[in-house]
Amino acid sequence: MITTGLKGLDDVITGLRKGDNVVWQVEDIKDYLEFVEPFVKKAILDEKKVIYMRFASHKPLLKAKDKIKIYNLDATTGFESFATNVNDIITKEGRGAYYVFDCLSDLLPAWATDLMIGNFFMVTCPYLYELDTVTYFAILRDKHSFKTIARIRETTQLLIDVYRCEGSSYVHPLKVWNRYTRTMFLPHTKDGDKFIPLTDSADAARLLSHITEKKAEEAKRNLDYWDLLFLEAEELIKSAAPKKEKDKMFDLLSRIMVTRDKKIASLVKGNMTLEDLLGLKSRLVGTGFIGGKAAGMLLARKILLRDKSFNWDKISEAHDSFYIGSDVFYTYIVQNGWWKLRMEQKTKDGYFEIARVLKEKMLFGKFPEEIMEQFQQMIEYFGTSPIIVRSSSLLEDGFGNAFAGKYESIFCANQGTPEERYIKFAEAVKRIYASTMGEDALNYRLQRGLDKRDEQMAILVQRVSGSYHKNYFFPDIAGVGISYNTYVWNEKMDAKSGMVRLVAGLGTRAVNRVEGDYARIVALDEPLLRPYSDINDIRKFSQHDTDLIDVKENSFKSVSFLDLISESLDLRLGEMAVKDDEIKRQMVERGGADREYWILTFDSLVSKRSFISTFRKILKTLEDNYKYPVDIEFTINFSKGKGFKINLLQCRPLQTRGLGKKVDIPEKISAEKILFESEGHFLGGNISQPIKRLIYVKPEKYVPLVQQDKYEIGRIVGRLNKLIGDREKMPTILLGPGRWGTSTPSLGVPVSFFEINNMSVLSEVAFEGGNLVPELSFGTHFFQDLVESNIFYVALFYKGGEETFNEKLLGHSKNLLKDLLPESSKYSDIIGVYDLSGENLKIMADIVSQKVVCFSDK
Repeated sequence: MITTGLKGLDDVITGLRKGDNVVWQVEDIKDYLEFVEPFVKKAILDEKKVIYMRFASHKPLLKAKDKIKIYNLDATTGFESFATNVNDIITKEGRGAYYVFDCLSDLLPAWATDLMIGNFFMVTCPYLYELDTVTYFAILRDKHSFKTIARIRETTQLLIDVYRCEGSSYVHPLKVWNRYTRTMFLPHTKDGDKFIPLTDSADAARLLSHITEKKAEEAKRNLDYWDLLFLEAEELIKSAAPKKEKDKMFDLLSRIMVTRDKKIASLVKGNMTLEDLLGLKSRLVGTGFIGGKAAGMLLARKILLRDKSFNWDKISEAHDSFYIGSDVFYTYIVQNGWWKLRMEQKTKDGYFEIARVLKEKMLFGKFPEEIMEQFQQMIEYFGTSPIIVRSSSLLEDGFGNAFAGKYESIFCANQGTPEERYIKFAEAVKRIYASTMGEDALNYRLQRGLDKRDEQMAILVQRVSGSYHKNYFFPDIAGVGISYNTYVWNEKMDAKSGMVRLVAGLGTRAVNRVEGDYARIVALDEPLLRPYSDINDIRKFSQHDTDLIDVKENSFKSVSFLDLISESLDLRLGEMAVKDDEIKRQMVERGGADREYWILTFDSLVSKRSFISTFRKILKTLEDNYKYPVDIEFTINFSKGKGFKINLLQCRPLQTRGLGKKVDIPEKISAEKILFESEGHFLGGNISQPIKRLIYVKPEKYVPLVQQDKYEIGRIVGRLNKLIGDREKMPTILLGPGRWGTSTPSLGVPVSFFEINNMSVLSEVAFEGGNLVPELSFGTHFFQDLVESNIFYVALFYKGGEETFNEKLLGHSKNLLKDLLPESSKYSDIIGVYDLSGENLKIMADIVSQKVVCFSDK
């Protein structure tokens, strides 16, 4: 038996046992202290290790003394960080320690919800029990929902009520696990060191009646602290409270539901109201943050609505989005019993290994019943309208961390019975949760020093923008807009004017690099200017397939744009495409069908002043408010009249390098000293960069390889990427055929971005022998990764001798592949790794002249 330090109390509960967690439910922290002090005093006398977890605003329970170790914790960093710190301390201190925690109710101002306090207790209590500790906790009576108390009662070994009534102090054991005496669960009056059971019915009735009367005054106790806050906010609005009080409540609600980021919080404060935040709460499933993507979308819409210089309300589509709060993510993990795995995944050894296990489990968990019910209500609201379920994590779409394409977003055709639609929706949520354990996301967080940060996953659920075309559903046009255009391919252009990237149908082809397809890039100051003008190039570098939702087949699919036209759908072809009479004639001459052929150019639309001025205004307004370049996603739907409606789906700060300092490229460089050169076709601003290493995947050797070997080439590149280490010391150029990062090996080298993230320069080389063509993917997730990683990009096209790659310059350099990766030596004729530090190799690019050249300055 382990003593509480109070013999009378030991007699009541038959003492403590190894592993016991004792929760004291008190009216005042002083009542908790009465039991903490004798417990700690006796533990020190018995030479036990005593640890005090300090995090609350109330006065300290214990002072630093010999044999009392104090850990100061910060709950405002978020649930995961706090729980992880506690877990790490418990692991470090080992078996048999005695713990005293501050009052758990003091976590409410930091987390704003009872739910997360219950989650914390559910993950911490079993671990303490496992290590044979004895631990004291306290909660304030009537400050938590019934459900939270029930979860604590279910998890803890002992739950003891402490009361004061008419000058006397009472304890009432509510749960004492694996112990029983006839009077144990009666109220006991405290008389010095003695605890006397109230066996007299009159005394027991008097005490318990007094307690019941006090509880009746707390009629709202069944509500979560979260709900009580919003009820208080409603009362402030109704009662016309002073502005100071409303501002204080606004700051609190913004901090617990919208963002912790100071820059975003400042924008929210300047553009949203307390009423707006209450409106958000009405569409929130669970509790917690709405996440970065949802916050950016809502904030951008409010900024544009407040700008009276143009009527955003008339040209924009309304939205009726829902938000799954970030607390649901942790609750899903905790209640499915995976928190221990989550803690193992946070370690260095388990970061990737355990993530794979956890990712698989997260696809097949079960949601709490109250969350399932709210999901069902959401599905009923949308009916059979197609919806998109989008990631919206805490760190996503913030200043400096876009997480572009790192987490999943899933289109749901949303057809069938309510039960069928619910199952598909729940599967989509689970897939997004599981994507937090994806290798790309983990590497991104690790590379950017975010692996220890609190990264909860909230979810944004949006009605898909568009209309029905027979069995298909899709918007007329979708796209990406960028307020600062560092891809200017002509000296006439102004980077500050911005650009848009347009596709027909759903916007997946605007944000992803899709094999064989190209979005239309429009510089908003020179909308009809292309990087190419030849009709064959216009055909080749255009969109050929359209992403849409097939409501008959209940699925997302891709359909040839020409096939869509042949189905006689109600499409605004004149706005989006031009007829290709030459191809029609050629096909008829070859015996093909006499059908219409069109090229998606969007020329008619982008030549309209209203379109260009609207998007310049949108991007400029948002950039001015953010005081930072921005990146937006949108759809465009043509109304029955002549105009169009814009649905703003996303807005985030855009990482960009800018033009940089002016670079004076030498006018005359001997041809034999030039490794490659190009006019245009590069991203990353002005650059003057020495190069010490070149990695070159030879196109003519790569193309004939079988698919398995092509994948192996990608893995070798990844291993070479790791060997670079500090790219300041080893600036490296990576050249390869077609598109880097493609999922189709016949179109380029299949690598993940983290397998090329240490490169200084990335070059995609065209190779006509294998139909391998680069894509200047400005505005895509791939582009965002390049910018955030500060990687310069150049595409090399071989046409008419205008661009060159001089492989002869490498002729006398030794291929280091065998030395660096002996196990991959059989691929030495395909991959060349060259040390060029002795050549004084340098790459220089200038935006104004649109020239880039890599040459030896030896």
